[in-house]
Amino acid sequence: MGNTEARTVLSGALGDADPAVAEAAAEAVRHIEQVQNLWGLAQNVWFGLSLGSVLLLAAIGLAITFGVMGVINMAHGELVMLGAYTTFAVQEVIRSSFPALFDWSLLIAAPLAFLVAGGVGVAIERGVVRFLYGRPLETLLATWGISLMLQQAVRTIFGPNNREVGNPGFMSGAFELGQMTVTWNRLWILVFALAVFAVLLFVLKKTPIGLQMRAVTQNRAMAANMGIRTGWVDAMTFGLGAGIAGLAGVALSQIDNVSPNLGQSYIVDSFMVVVFGGAGNIWGTLAGAFSLGIANKFLEPWTGAVLAKILVLVFIILFIQKRPRGLFAVRGRAVDA
Repeated sequence: MGNTEARTVLSGALGDADPAVAEAAAEAVRHIEQVQNLWGLAQNVWFGLSLGSVLLLAAIGLAITFGVMGVINMAHGELVMLGAYTTFAVQEVIRSSFPALFDWSLLIAAPLAFLVAGGVGVAIERGVVRFLYGRPLETLLATWGISLMLQQAVRTIFGPNNREVGNPGFMSGAFELGQMTVTWNRLWILVFALAVFAVLLFVLKKTPIGLQMRAVTQNRAMAANMGIRTGWVDAMTFGLGAGIAGLAGVALSQIDNVSPNLGQSYIVDSFMVVVFGGAGNIWGTLAGAFSLGIANKFLEPWTGAVLAKILVLVFIILFIQKRPRGLFAVRGRAVDA
């Protein structure tokens, strides 16, 4: 059996009068403990990957607005919150009018959340941020003010209390993998995060808008001289990052409380992931999210959740002193200059 029940039974034989039986029981207990330690290690890795997928979803949109555009968007967490509330609104409509479609609620909510958050992102860029390029402090203060406005708007519309967002049938429950437990909602969020990452990578590398985004990022003046409408590209880039934040809200609604303060829980972690991975590098965001997620989960049993976050933050500060551009530095004429 090799599990906890078997170890309990064998422990009763450690004091057996027959030395051979006692020795065999002790050897079996040692073997079971070694196996359980390995499964415990695997469980921690899974918890780290699960946390990393959440950090990836929360940070990947910020990797575009902050890393690619250089905009310190303090309203990013509220864009995540808008995605979560869009999911709640969709489920409320389905519960009241189309209950048979509940298991499809997340698939319906995802594109709507992308459009809602992306539309708000474009409005923020066109209405405020485009006047503040090159002025990071003013951008930070302006987007922080926008974040407060968005929070208050949600409180006015939906109220200050937590809202219930249900799990569809395919995301409910858990299953055993060896001696570790895997919940379906965390597994699907990991799959969803990797799918969003793959689609974003395709958009940036294989589509005309992605080519224009990279051109404007690397050398804005040259891109403008080649006929690229840099203002339009800025709006679409900001909207894309905001839309992905909305998708993050759809996923987070399945594992966290949907409230006006939802985004505040992830904004600091998102910035840490982007800076650690390398601002503007999508692969760096992936590596940073999973690295920090696994590091947190291995530190928590020894230090506690709060101290683990502090230690990770201290590590990132020291790391950035040695590699200011993060794990994977963005390259380009404008960047290198």
